[in-house]
Amino acid sequence: MTPLLFHKYHGLGNDYLVCHRSVAEQLRTEQIRILCHRHYGVGSDGLLIDSGDLHQPTLRIINPDGSEAEKSGNGLRIYARYLFDIGRVGHESFLVHTAGGDVHCRVHDDPHQITVEMGQANFSPAALPALIDQPEVLNYPLKLADETILVSLVSMGNPHCVVLVDKLDLALVHRLGPQIENHPVFPKRTNVQLVEVVDRTTLRIGIWERGAGFTMASGSSSCAAASVMRKLDRVNNRVSVNMPGGQLQITFDDNFQVSMSGPVHKIASLTLDEDCFAGGKVAS
Repeated sequence: MTPLLFHKYHGLGNDYLVCHRSVAEQLRTEQIRILCHRHYGVGSDGLLIDSGDLHQPTLRIINPDGSEAEKSGNGLRIYARYLFDIGRVGHESFLVHTAGGDVHCRVHDDPHQITVEMGQANFSPAALPALIDQPEVLNYPLKLADETILVSLVSMGNPHCVVLVDKLDLALVHRLGPQIENHPVFPKRTNVQLVEVVDRTTLRIGIWERGAGFTMASGSSSCAAASVMRKLDRVNNRVSVNMPGGQLQITFDDNFQVSMSGPVHKIASLTLDEDCFAGGKVAS
């Protein structure tokens, strides 16, 4: 049996556990849920699985509820730092395969700073998917239980629903997030961002992450929110995105190719005790 070795990192307070596929193959979905639980397990916003070989880094991303995500900006930055820490990569740019598409990553001379080329923002609702028959969805009236809100949709290799607000209120993120995540228009659910435009170079966002809930920071959410605001001509090609956990830098080219830069810090390496799973199931 392979020892249950994990490495814990965070990017702006968005924390992940990283393990090799030989460890993940020993875990059932319910055990992953326990592992990620803040009280019954180690606690994390998800599990990153190093699934590739020495020549092709490949990342699988498991949410705390056991579902699988296509892509994660913070997850990719953390995975890049993990590969650097174990000596698989250096400071040169390298390719990582994800279910949401291939991306290039680079660990800076200061290894706390990571840049990820996130790919092209896709504004087609079919890319999320979303059951809306339009070529693009910008400021679309989405009916919720007690109100109708204007939303804009974008895929960064994973689904995002962006809501522009006059003033960011994190209580509103908690109220609207689960309603939008599980709205029937999104058959595979969606990530949600509430966005306040501070000026043409600065955004403030609150994040409700699919399968995880309220999140301190998210790389793909930052890219999605900035992409929609760029599409609406509310910001320039370089944007600072501020979240409860900290700040990321997002840049665009004219074809909406998105680059994200920000910090990663290592917390610990640890070997899990099997007794972690003896306490029974975690409530959904």
